[in-house]
Amino acid sequence: MPSLISTVNALLAKSDRPAVRAFFLSMAALSIALILALYSGAAAQLGNLFLASASALTALVVAGWVAVTLVPTLAKRTPLRWIGYRMEYRITRYGWIYILGIVLVALAAINTGNNLLFLILASLIASILMSGILSSITLAGVELKLHLPEHIFAGQSVRASVELRNEKLTMPSFSLRVEAAKTKDQPAAAMLETPVYFPYLPRQQAVKQSVPLLFLQRGVYRQEAFKIVTRFPFGFLQKARRMDLATEALVYPEVAASSEFLEVLPGLQGAMESNAKGRGQDLYALRGYLPNDSARHVHWKASARFGALMVREFAREDDCRVLLVFDPQSPAAAALPPSSEKESFERAVTFCAALAWNFHERNALLEFRSAEASTPLAPASDNIFAVLRHLALVQPIAPNSRPELLNQLAADPESFKIIVTSQPRGSIPAELWNTSYIVFASDLSA
Repeated sequence: MPSLISTVNALLAKSDRPAVRAFFLSMAALSIALILALYSGAAAQLGNLFLASASALTALVVAGWVAVTLVPTLAKRTPLRWIGYRMEYRITRYGWIYILGIVLVALAAINTGNNLLFLILASLIASILMSGILSSITLAGVELKLHLPEHIFAGQSVRASVELRNEKLTMPSFSLRVEAAKTKDQPAAAMLETPVYFPYLPRQQAVKQSVPLLFLQRGVYRQEAFKIVTRFPFGFLQKARRMDLATEALVYPEVAASSEFLEVLPGLQGAMESNAKGRGQDLYALRGYLPNDSARHVHWKASARFGALMVREFAREDDCRVLLVFDPQSPAAAALPPSSEKESFERAVTFCAALAWNFHERNALLEFRSAEASTPLAPASDNIFAVLRHLALVQPIAPNSRPELLNQLAADPESFKIIVTSQPRGSIPAELWNTSYIVFASDLSA
């Protein structure tokens, strides 16, 4: 008993008191109008026309008062958006079998005139009607949310969260399935290819289900609409409610170290070390010679002064500084690209993303440049996702359609550059070869 009282008190606390008061008042007034109408009929049969007319007129006045004063109050507080839900109906295989059984029972009832068969026929038809009503109640008041991870990489499985919330005050929902809805602009579903099943959804509560998602290619994936489907309670009808929930996912290129990347990496590291040595190092201190020291580092004047071999120590380089360049100019942008050239461009994008991620893991200072984007020199952890965001959306552009990025870089001989390009070898300015390590997409085998 105390639990029942607490439940009632909780419902009263959540309820809209003016709406509840208007509801009970309208029910009482309509009950009085019904009694007056019945009394009017009885008075008419007894021949008292004046009393019958007065009772009927009073009943109409009471019903009119309810319609004018109380019904608008209730309508304002009713979630009418549930009425406008777009429902899709489909009779299942079991439903067709059930309808066939109804037809057979109807033929037998008509031919025999048996009252029991008519009673059974009425019960069968009522079950179909109740199935439609209960499924509508199950779908009403259910809201959907799809939570995607902040960062998604191509070729890597991620966990998304599908959340259903039941906003009904009193009724739970049963046996719901969330699916991606197809549209005219998007004939195939881009996300949520596997349906997500919710067996039970309590009232005024939310339930989450985790679902794996896999995006094979970089770019933007969009899903304009979803469907909540149910066959509750008997499975005769499949009713679906369409929800326009525009969802977008930005998928970064794959950053895993591929065989192509591992083949190019040693040459790249060697070029960076050679460039660092060519720029020289600052003297830090002098110390005594050790057997594993190189003779090139012996300071002979200091050794003669101290009477022992002295070795120069150099100041450690502050940080690994990298200027990463992606050149989007490609023959693949001229007219409709052949599949081979397009694949070559995609390999270049993937390699550049893997290279940027490698410098991110090495805590390098990374600067990035492309035709339509650039990031300042900063720790790679600060700008890595800005780089990946650009690489996720970049498309090939035709040569000479804009001022060439490589010509602009050739005017900066001071910085060492790592350039990833889809252009042929003969198109690279000669000034870049001395201060750059260039990766050609054609050298990245499929």
